[in-house]
Order: sequence, then C-alpha cells, then structure tokens
Amino acid sequence: MSGTDSTSDALSAMEPTDRVLAGLAGLAADAPPALLDRIAARRVRVDGPLEDLRVAFTDRGVAFVRAGMDEREFAGAFRQRFARPLLAADAPPAGLVPALRSGRLGDLPLDLRGLSAFEAAVLRAAAAIPRGQTRPYAWVARLAGRPKAVRAVGSALGRNPVPLLIPCHRVTRSDGSLGEYVFGAAAKERLLRAEDVDVDEVEGLARRGVRLVGSDTTGIVCFPTCADARRIAPSHRRGFRDLAAARAAGYRPCRHCRPDGPPESPAG
Repeated sequence: MSGTDSTSDALSAMEPTDRVLAGLAGLAADAPPALLDRIAARRVRVDGPLEDLRVAFTDRGVAFVRAGMDEREFAGAFRQRFARPLLAADAPPAGLVPALRSGRLGDLPLDLRGLSAFEAAVLRAAAAIPRGQTRPYAWVARLAGRPKAVRAVGSALGRNPVPLLIPCHRVTRSDGSLGEYVFGAAAKERLLRAEDVDVDEVEGLARRGVRLVGSDTTGIVCFPTCADARRIAPSHRRGFRDLAAARAAGYRPCRHCRPDGPPESPAG
C-alpha cells in the first residue's frame, strides 16, 4: 500500500470532526519569511527626542511612529489604523536612529500607503521645511496644491503616521503661534527648542501681530525662523503683520523661506 493510500485510509477511519482537525494540522506550518514580511509589520522601541518612542516598519519602510505609549497601546493603535499583524523586531531599520536624532529624513524609506492624495501632498510639503525653521499652515496648503484648504491641512497633519520623520511640529498657525501637535503642545515646543528655534521670540512676535521680519539694509522680508532672518541685526529688524504690509513698505519676499508662498504643487 502506498503512503498516500495509507494516509487516506487513516483519515477515512476518523470521525468527521477528527478528519477536519487533522487536515487543519497540515496547514499549521509557518509562512515563508518573504510572505510574512509582505503582510506583517515589525515593531521596535528606540531612543529618540521623545520618551517611549515606538516605531513600526514594513518591507517598504517606516509606517508608524508614536511616543508615550506602552507596547500594548502601540500595537493596538497600529492595528486599529492599519489592520495588519505586528510582530517584534530584533533591531530598528537602518537609518532610523540617525534620522530621529538629526531631524533629517535622509534616505530612510517610508511606507505611507493608505493616505489620500491630499494627505500625501501635505506630508511632502511638511517634509520640505528645514530643520530649525517653521512655516504656517497656509504655506503648506499652497505647496500641497490646495491654497484655500488651510483647515484641511491641520487635519492631514493630525493624521501624520510618522511624526518626527515628517516634521509636522515645524508647522505653525497662521498668526505665528505654535499651535497644536499630535504629541501635545509641550512636546512641540520641546522639539523646536532642540532645533534651536527661539520659541520665546516666535511667541512674542505672534502676540504683537508680527508675522514677518525684514531687514532695512537688504529690503528683504522673511519668516522669523528663516536662517536669513536670524542674521538681521536687532537695529535693522522691521516687523510686518503680513506680506502686503511689507511690500507696501518696499520690501520683497525672501527667496529661501518664500513668505509669498512656494510654487504650488498639484495635490496627488
């Protein structure tokens, strides 16, 4: 009798329920590693600029970053949003820790599947803000190709799956104040200070209604955190409530921070 016939006879002699269980037992082998990597994400805890920082990544790149959660909370938040298995990782992906420490993404790949075209455009715009600088929601909206969607920009940034790597903490309210953040206002202030942003000056200017700062020697006006604005001597600084007021005084917008708005990019 062949091995196949023997197995068939053995299954036939079993009760129906036993046959089902025996058949299922044959499917219990582990999935091939390549398949598992395509359907599951890995989780790891890393050191970074905020406490209890946890990261999930797939075979395509980093997919989820959260702070202030324990392992169970993080896994639950990930599964609720992405509906994918989440397994422990032995080590973080290459380039993750340097990106978190430097505030610069570099070549670290991201897995941003599941975002709408507009959300993706907003995150690309936020990623263009240099370390140590801030831009208002309206600036991001214009670069994302939807200049009138300022409020929607805030919602899209609130859904940023990879904060810190895509620096939504560098986006401020249109009045110049810091505004909210996915990890809280205190964390936003802490991150900006770590990037050498003069938060006290920014907040003080916002309270006085100053949105832009110009140099009376160059006739150029900038966002207050622009690298060029930081070099203006106090005696030559001039504040303006908006670009129209600056232009009326004979100033032109900075070509680096683009307070006149970056060239629009189509969303999508």
